[in-house]
Amino acid sequence: MPLKALAAQAGISLRSAYKWLARFRDGGVTALADRRSVRRTQRRTLDPQQLQQAVDLRHQRCTLRRIARAVKAPLSTVGRVMNALGLGRLRNLEPKVPVRRYQWERP
Repeated sequence: MPLKALAAQAGISLRSAYKWLARFRDGGVTALADRRSVRRTQRRTLDPQQLQQAVDLRHQRCTLRRIARAVKAPLSTVGRVMNALGLGRLRNLEPKVPVRRYQWERP
């Protein structure tokens, strides 16, 4: 039977039918079982000790590359964590200088 007719009979698109056929050819009947919908890899995070060390190094104005080497973590992870903490840019390390405003006693 043509694959198009089988797809229509099963109520799926032709593209899905080809996808299932490729899975069957790769792994047999077991490859057709439902798969998990979660990501296969999880993003890395820093443990609390690494995080504290990274924050301390950032306050010493170290670059993200140097921090990544020091805490032995990927640069992308360190960059993501620093951005989440608001320390992604060096100018964010010091608080903004408040605007000096003055007022006349009389208009």
